[in-house]
Amino acid sequence: MNVLTRNFAQNLFKYNGAGLIQATARCFSTPALDGKEIEKLVHNNKVVVFMKGNPDAPRCGFSNAVVQILRMHSVKYDSHDVLQNEALRQGIKDFSNWPTIPQVFINGEFVGGCDIMLQMHQNGELIDELKKAGIESALAKEGEK
Repeated sequence: MNVLTRNFAQNLFKYNGAGLIQATARCFSTPALDGKEIEKLVHNNKVVVFMKGNPDAPRCGFSNAVVQILRMHSVKYDSHDVLQNEALRQGIKDFSNWPTIPQVFINGEFVGGCDIMLQMHQNGELIDELKKAGIESALAKEGEK
């Protein structure tokens, strides 16, 4: 098992001289991806989602909500499963200065997470934001009928 690819805590025990065993913990973690690598990912498509799981099998309710919103709008997007790569998970949080997953980028700009996407979907701002990126929302097409 490669220490650099997994987060884990290792308990170390030592005798403290008073007849007691003292436990300490060390934490090893993978360094985050640098900003240039993340920058390439967020500009690889007009819409990019960093999520837990993938669009066919989201692994958290918030990621699932973002997938459902984008499906309603018929948006094609790149997705990246942060559960598969701890360096990506921490790197995207550092890059966006946003502590939670999922994270959505449109035209290379950080839009937000699930709560912001839901709010934008409900108030119609998401249709406008997609339009700025040259994406026509399926919901906008339905509204024209």
